[in-house]
Amino acid sequence: MTTVTILPHHEICPEGATIEVNSGDNLCEAMLNNGIKIEHACDMSKACTTCHVIVRQGFDSLDEMDDIEGDLLDRAWGLEPDSRLSCQCVIGTEDLLIEIPKYTLNHAKEGH
Repeated sequence: MTTVTILPHHEICPEGATIEVNSGDNLCEAMLNNGIKIEHACDMSKACTTCHVIVRQGFDSLDEMDDIEGDLLDRAWGLEPDSRLSCQCVIGTEDLLIEIPKYTLNHAKEGH
């Protein structure tokens, strides 16, 4: 089992959380299955950036990012070198420390 620690987020996970997941699991699905309601406006089809996370520890244990994910991340709010789309992350064997950015670019949620 791999431990994923999610840092506190004012809306999604105010107290932070620690979850146990299997190597090979999808990060976004693992968070959702454990009550962490991260946005995923495109239903995890790699078409938006609402599930953007910053991997503070364990980044190198994740599967490699492809060009489409990299291009999408260029549009994400608060992009950092260790940013990933959680819907595209396959969890490895190293524990992760995840930060969910304060904002997302989700026009449906923002009421535009």
